[in-house]
Order: sequence, then C-alpha cells, then structure tokens
Amino acid sequence: MRKFLLSTVAVGLSVTPALAEVSDGKVKIGILNDQSGVYADFGGKSSYQAALMAVEDFGGKVLDAPIEVVTADHQNKADIASNIARQWYDTEQVDSIMELTTSSVGLAVQALSLEKKKITINTGAATTELTGAQCSPYGFHWAYDTHMLAVGTGGALVKAGGDSWFFLTADYAFGYSLEEQTSNLVKAQGGTVVGAVRHPLATTDFSSFLLQAQSSGAKVIGLANAGMDTQNAIKQASEFGITQGGQKLAALLFTLAEVHGLGLDAAQGLNLTESFYWNRDEASRKFAERFKERAGVMPNMVHAGTYSAVTQYLKAIEAAGTDETEAVAAKLHEMPVDDVFAQGGKVGANGRLIKDVYLMEVKKPDEVTEDWDYYRIVATIPGAEAFADPAESGCPLVK
Repeated sequence: MRKFLLSTVAVGLSVTPALAEVSDGKVKIGILNDQSGVYADFGGKSSYQAALMAVEDFGGKVLDAPIEVVTADHQNKADIASNIARQWYDTEQVDSIMELTTSSVGLAVQALSLEKKKITINTGAATTELTGAQCSPYGFHWAYDTHMLAVGTGGALVKAGGDSWFFLTADYAFGYSLEEQTSNLVKAQGGTVVGAVRHPLATTDFSSFLLQAQSSGAKVIGLANAGMDTQNAIKQASEFGITQGGQKLAALLFTLAEVHGLGLDAAQGLNLTESFYWNRDEASRKFAERFKERAGVMPNMVHAGTYSAVTQYLKAIEAAGTDETEAVAAKLHEMPVDDVFAQGGKVGANGRLIKDVYLMEVKKPDEVTEDWDYYRIVATIPGAEAFADPAESGCPLVK
C-alpha cells in the first residue's frame, strides 16, 4: 500500500468560529504536482511556496475564516494523483486543487473534481483538452497551454524560415497535444511535417530518437516535451552536432527553471514562450525578489501563475460571500484578472484565462548582467492571438 507524504500549513494564527458562509470553518487549498521527477523544477515545491505566499499576501483569512494549504507529490501518475485528490476531498475537507503539472494528471483530477463538484485551477499542465472537449464548469486553466506554445515558439520559427519540421514527442497526452497544435500551425503557414517519433516520459538516452530527427533533414526539430526531458534532449543534440549541422531545435515548452538547469552555454539563442518573466517590469521584479527569498529560485510562469490562481480563487470567495462551488466558479468566470501575473486578463466560458504572453530569446552568456536575467523579450503576443477562441475550443459549455 502506497503512503503519501503530505505537508500542511495553516496561515493565520487565530482560529475563528466556523462561519455559515465557509464550509468546515476554513478554506483549504491543495497543491498537487511533481516534486521528485522530471517536472520538479518546472513547478514542484516552488509552486507550493507560491501558494503560501499568495495566502500570506491575502492576509491569511477570507470571510474571517483561516486559509490552509496542503501539498503532495503525484509522481506524474494519474492514478496516484486521483487517489490523493479523492482522499483530500473525502476526508480532509480540501475545497480546491491547483497546479496539477502533467496533462494526464490534470485531466484525471479535473474529471474527478467535476464528479465531486470541486474547483480545479490548472497552472502546470498544458493540454488544451482541459478547456476543450473535456472542459468542466468548475475547471480553470491558468498559466499556459499547448495552443499558446505553438503560436509563440512554433510561429516564430516558421516565420524565421523553419518551414519543415520533425517532432520528438513525449508519449502521453501533453506531448500529443503539443505536437498536434504545432503541426497544425506549421501547415497553416505553408510548412510541412516530415515525421515524428515518440519517447517515454523521463527518458535519459535520446540518441536513437535524435538520430531519426537528424536523418529526416527537417530544418526544425520540434521538442514536444518538457522539464528534464527537454534539457537532456538539448544536451545530447549538441553532443551529436545537430545544431552545428544547421538544424534548429524548438524547445516548445521550456521555462526559466529549465534554462537555469541547462545553463546558458547550451540554452543561448533558444526561442521560447512564457506568460511571465520576472524582469519584465518593476512590479514583476519586486514580486520575484520576494519569491526568491523564500523559494531560492526566481519564478517561472508556473510559479507566478500558481500565485495568481490562489489569489484569484480567494478574491472570488470574498466576492461571492461563500466558498460554495457554484457561486465561486461563477465569480471566477466573471471577474477580471489583474495582478502581477496577468494585467487585464479575462476568463473564457471554457475556463481558459486569456492574457498576453511573451516570445523570448535566451541571451548569450556575455549579455547577462545579473543572475537569472536570461531572456530578451522579442515580442508580446496578445491573449486573443495566443489562446484559442473559446467558441472554437470544442468545449460543450460554450454557447
């Protein structure tokens, strides 16, 4: 029998009597993600810290009820994630689960939460299915998705002449979605897809996959993977001389955390798309410096998105005057999102947060003037362009 290590913290020192508006006399949020595998830096324990920071910044209470945050490691396995989520809902009075890195996990927990009539805000998983055919009235998708990554990174490379692609794809829901979205964009812009190969999650040896990509002759090798998988693929591609031979690598999901892990020597010149950059303006910089003091790293879009998701959930409870699911979900759909992560953001009828995102280029080592300042912002992509129109998402909730 598996044992799950759960950690919990109550933020707010005084215990207040249970209020009629708040079930169980408290609001309890679960941060469920990968804390020990390929996505541990991508979200991991830093997302938990982001949630705690959001609760503290909110004042530790909502509607005079204390706010608690629990966390667990789902090990990138949908069955483990579902078991933890069920336990949280059934016996531990968790009101909402967030983060949910790994698309198979995100879809499974969103489906369970629909059954349990609970709110999920997904900041870590990428698949557009969360707000597409498998959307939920209580499911929200916050930080990014595969459509955004295809438009940003894929679109930039096609415009720069990368009109033939070969995909190296993680063999699960996220990889399929990212390959499909990027393939559609490449073809729509007159390019071709010459082939693809799929690899298991947490692959360490990419040699056979990279040799197939190299021999395809494609101008761009699209890495439809993430986390340590992308880092390892880029390192090994460099060892094989693939980029030196003229083929371009497209790191379709790559964040500040992975650039830091890979190092600028290997990452320089990469294009990538994120919905947050810590050094974009004074507000994001101040937030990031506070975050780094507690987490030890600068935030990527998953961490900043988790901070925003927790904050907006608490704002919605406050606006609704209750933590009852239907009322809070209605407020989450209605309310604009204005915080350090999103300015002028709005939530579509399918639960998708629509906000501006940023096409980045990783700086050369000699261009970096301070720690973690790895990006040059190439372009701001308006939210309406970056994300699919909810009316065309395939979500049955969109009238």
